[in-house]
Amino acid sequence: QLQACGGGLVQAGGSLRLSCAVSGRTFVNYGLGWFRQTPGKEREFVAAVGWNGRSIGYADSVKGRFTISRDNAENTVYLQMNSLKPEDTAVYYCAAKLYAVLPASYDYWGQGTLVTVSS
Repeated sequence: QLQACGGGLVQAGGSLRLSCAVSGRTFVNYGLGWFRQTPGKEREFVAAVGWNGRSIGYADSVKGRFTISRDNAENTVYLQMNSLKPEDTAVYYCAAKLYAVLPASYDYWGQGTLVTVSS
């Protein structure tokens, strides 16, 4: 089970940190990702970290502003979002896949947390 939280309303230029707690699985064996979706659009990739913790990838739109990290002791993956823009407004989802590095798809998904960035 994946439980995402940390969303909210923030002004442009501000920061938020999303968290996704993973339970019921051996966390260290899972590659983890963050995605986002706005109404009428397909879900898009934001960031990912491989199960080994060494492989990390970002969408071009968030490079230099967002940072993904994982805490294997806390079974949690984080997404630190800085310099937020109104176009970052979306529902953010975390996802997991067993022994994945930077996969094309994920097997398990959280419920989503809403991030709203005001201009």
